[in-house]
Amino acid sequence: MAAWLRKAGQWLEASVAQGVLAFLGRMKPETASTFAGGLARFIGPWLPVSRVAERNLELALPELTPRGRRAVVRGVWENLGRTVGELPHLASLRENTPSGPGFEIEGADYLHEQAGRGGPVLLVSGHIGNWEMLPPAVARHGLPFASFYRAAANPRVDALIRALRDKAMGEEKMPLFAKGAKGAREALAYVARGGRLGMLVDQKMNDGLEVTFFGKPAMTAPALAAMALRYRCPVIPGYVVRLGPARLRVVVEAPLPLPDTGDRQEDTRLLTQAINDRLESWIRQRPQSWLWLHRRWPKCYYRV
Repeated sequence: MAAWLRKAGQWLEASVAQGVLAFLGRMKPETASTFAGGLARFIGPWLPVSRVAERNLELALPELTPRGRRAVVRGVWENLGRTVGELPHLASLRENTPSGPGFEIEGADYLHEQAGRGGPVLLVSGHIGNWEMLPPAVARHGLPFASFYRAAANPRVDALIRALRDKAMGEEKMPLFAKGAKGAREALAYVARGGRLGMLVDQKMNDGLEVTFFGKPAMTAPALAAMALRYRCPVIPGYVVRLGPARLRVVVEAPLPLPDTGDRQEDTRLLTQAINDRLESWIRQRPQSWLWLHRRWPKCYYRV
């Protein structure tokens, strides 16, 4: 009976998700973005997880007033809603449109340089702006990349999301590696063969490496730094700026310098810290664009 109820619940959840995505897909991209963003901005701040976001803001940006924190939280939910609303339209967004929905790329020369050079490349980002735009936008400039992937709990919902991501990539189908030890081994082998891999590294990893983030100790995944140092391959940072409804700017920056102290463990720590510092600099520019909804710091910081 329990298994039957679970399957029925998954079917119902997937049916609702399919209906919502189809509804958003029938709208114009900018309309879907505004509608979903407004709905999330209205509902999200009332959800319990918003208290986690406010606590994170207290820790990371103590200069904000309570009113300022609440404004950022509303912005976080709006950005998340817009990201969902834009998901069915990623494949239709065009580059360098004079106005309206679309995207532009700043720093595309870094992508062209690496595409011409060949060999393994690591791309690093976080859940900033519409992060779903990164893979298709970068692929259109000759540098499609594989990614780590955390599957949705509901397989039917997961299939819906993956189908939209695949559609956005067009013919550039790239591997997806599952989070975990097996996926990490597969990703390492892929990079060793000269593959290009993108990672979002802004979430807590309990068994990661302790470095700092916004001046607080933060357990951080060291895999990207370890791979970069092992194969001495470029690490290209990039993130997405929201310019308006379904209008985005993908910012690509120069490859990070790779430390070479002669101590691999220390080099891994230095590079992981450099990545966190870069993420922090982006988030400080537009706090509302980052997903503040998870417990990024140790548990002791949330006992208030």
